[in-house]
Amino acid sequence: MSPNPIAETVASLMPGARTELAELVAFKSVADFDQFPKSESEGAANWVADALRAEGFQDVALLDTPDGTQSVYGFLPGPEGAPTVLLYAHYDVQPPLDESAWVTPPFELTEREDGRWYGRGAADCKGGVLMHLLAVRALKANGGVPVNVKVIAEGSEEQGTGGLERYAEQHPELLKADTIVIGDAGNFRVGLPTATSTLRGMTLIRVRVDTLGGNLHSGQFGGAAPDALAALVRILDSLRAEDGSTTVDGLATDAAWDGLQYDEGQFRKDAKVIDGVELIGSGTVADRIWARPAVTVLGIDCPPVVGATPSVQAGARALISLRVPPGTDAVEATKLLVAHIESHTPWGARVQVEQIGQGHAFRANTGSPAYAAMAEAMSVAYDGQEMQYAGQGGSIPLCNTLASLYPEAEILLIGLSEPEAQIHAVNESVSPQELERLSVAEALFLQNYAAI
Repeated sequence: MSPNPIAETVASLMPGARTELAELVAFKSVADFDQFPKSESEGAANWVADALRAEGFQDVALLDTPDGTQSVYGFLPGPEGAPTVLLYAHYDVQPPLDESAWVTPPFELTEREDGRWYGRGAADCKGGVLMHLLAVRALKANGGVPVNVKVIAEGSEEQGTGGLERYAEQHPELLKADTIVIGDAGNFRVGLPTATSTLRGMTLIRVRVDTLGGNLHSGQFGGAAPDALAALVRILDSLRAEDGSTTVDGLATDAAWDGLQYDEGQFRKDAKVIDGVELIGSGTVADRIWARPAVTVLGIDCPPVVGATPSVQAGARALISLRVPPGTDAVEATKLLVAHIESHTPWGARVQVEQIGQGHAFRANTGSPAYAAMAEAMSVAYDGQEMQYAGQGGSIPLCNTLASLYPEAEILLIGLSEPEAQIHAVNESVSPQELERLSVAEALFLQNYAAI
C-alpha cells in the first residue's frame, strides 16, 4: 500500500479494530429468534449504536423494523453544501451450522496461522461495520469528513425478511443520499480491488408434500402406498437437467456474462470441489453464477439414518432457494417456480408451497462519477491496481429498494466477502489486510467524491 496519511492512520487503528471486531463477533446475532435469543441481536445493535455515538454521529437510533428486528441509524454532518453518502452494512449473521466443524469457536474472533481472523460474521458483515468506522476515523484524523455521512446497519439481512426495506419505504427521507456504498460485497479474490456490478435476486420457499394419514410399515404397505419423501425427491429432481443446470418451466436459463471471467480451475479451488467431481451446468462459470438462475435445496425434513424405522413416510418438507439474475423479475420467477413444483408433483400427492423470503436482482450504473471516484481510490489503496467489475451470485434485497426510492443516487458495492472468506460456511474468516485496504479505499473515495 502506498504511504499516505489516510493509509498510515488506518494502519495505526488496526489493532483496536481487531479488538472491536472481536466484541461484535461475540454477539450471536442470528435474526432467527427460534434459534438464538433476541437479546443477542439487541446487544449487537446497541454495540453499533454506541460506536456511532462515540464518533460524533447524531440522531443515532435503533429502528424497530416491521419484521421484529432493529436497524441502527446515525448521521454525521459534513461541510455545508456537501453531498450525502449512505454507508450500509448489517450486523446480523448466518447461523454457525455445525459448531463442531469449526476449528475455533464461531463466536470468538481468532487469528490463525494463516493470519486471517476467524469467526461468524467476521467478513459478512460485521467486518463491514468496522470498515465504515475505520474510514470515518481516518478522515477525522486527516482534516475531517468532507461529506455528510449516514450509516445504516441492518439487523435481518441474512433472513431475507425485508424489515429494513419496508421501513425505508415508510420513511423515504431517512436514507436519502447522493451516493450509497453497500459494504456487503467482496473482491473477486484477495488483493484484487473489485466493485460488484450485479447481484442475483432470490426467492426462498418451503415445500410440503403429504400422501398418507400417517407413517406405514414399509413391509406391509411399501410398493403401493405413496411415499411422500419419494414424491419430494421427484419434485426436487425435476428442478435440474441432466448436467445439473437449473430447469424451471418458463424461466430463461441461457444468459451470458460479458465481464470479468472466472477461471474454472480457480473456481474449483475456491469452491473446494472434490477431485473427479464435475461442475454442474453449462456455459462459462461466470455465466452460471452471475447471469443465470440457480436452484439450491437448502434442507430436507426427513428421518435421520441413525434411528430410522422401516416406514413409508406420510409427509416430507424441503427448503428451496432460487437465485435469479438481473433482468428476471423475482416475483415472476417465484410464480414460475411454484407452478413448476405443482405440475411436477407425482401421484396426486398434496403439495403446499409457502414463500419465506424474496429479493430482486440488481444492476449498477458503473459509468457514474461515483464509480470513477471509487476506481481512483481503489488504485491508491491497492498499489496502482485497476479496479475490476464482477457479478455476485448473492442477493442484497435492500439494493433495489434504495434504487427505487432514490433513482438519482449512485450505488456502489464493495466489501470483505472474497472467496477465501467462506461466508455462510463453517470457519468464516476475514483478511485483515483486506479490511485495512478497503477502509483506506472508502476513506479516499469519500474525499474524491466530495471534490467532484
